[in-house]
Amino acid sequence: MNDAILKSLNLSGQIALVTGASSGLGAHFATVLAQAGATVVAAARRIDRLKSLVSDITAAGGTAIAVAMDVNDNDSVVAAFDQIQTSVGAVSILVNNAGVADPGRFVDSTEEKWDFTVDTNLKAVWRVSREASARMIKADVAGSIINISSILGLQPSANNTLYATAKAGVIQLTKNSAQELWRHNIRVNAICPGYFETEINSDFFKSEKGAQYLNKIPPRRLGQMNELTMPLLMLASAAGSFVTGIALPVDGGHLVQSL
Repeated sequence: MNDAILKSLNLSGQIALVTGASSGLGAHFATVLAQAGATVVAAARRIDRLKSLVSDITAAGGTAIAVAMDVNDNDSVVAAFDQIQTSVGAVSILVNNAGVADPGRFVDSTEEKWDFTVDTNLKAVWRVSREASARMIKADVAGSIINISSILGLQPSANNTLYATAKAGVIQLTKNSAQELWRHNIRVNAICPGYFETEINSDFFKSEKGAQYLNKIPPRRLGQMNELTMPLLMLASAAGSFVTGIALPVDGGHLVQSL
């Protein structure tokens, strides 16, 4: 590959924080960023769940540390950023990946379910992004914030009102914060994955109903983790230096199916 292209994707000298890094997409994102040369900070509520990830990254020649962070607790978020600052320096790449799902019919939703779903999927993204961007500005660090939304933030889906509403909010948060933060050389973008197997949805897609659903939509399969690698790297690196405020679907054409 051309040296200039490789250089544009190189994240050496960058400090990348990934929330919800203990499994699934978060663990993959952390691994990819480390492979590209970033010092990775893997964050989750339970630090013990991050040990194997950090060990795998370091064994492969990367650099990673684990921090405890509850994205729903502001004190925990601030304390985690303080620890990161002391240990490795100012975060320059943030991947807001932590999320939850609680599918159900709209008429069966409750305030408790709303708070659980919307606080973790939307308010926490605002909370962590605000802390990260304020510290980037103070340290005069150019940055990239990547929010993990969903194709459900772009189009309705049955029995997913709360989750879809939160993910749509993430997209608007992405666009509005990008509009303000470009002045500080901070880009903000969202990735909107289609269906990839994670802890949240694995039981459904292993069921007969899940298989039937996949057979009806493009591309008639789940996405593979490596198919998120280059979208992530493009948005995190100099390769995406002129890209901000977008919501990028990575869904194999799911959203463009015929009505």
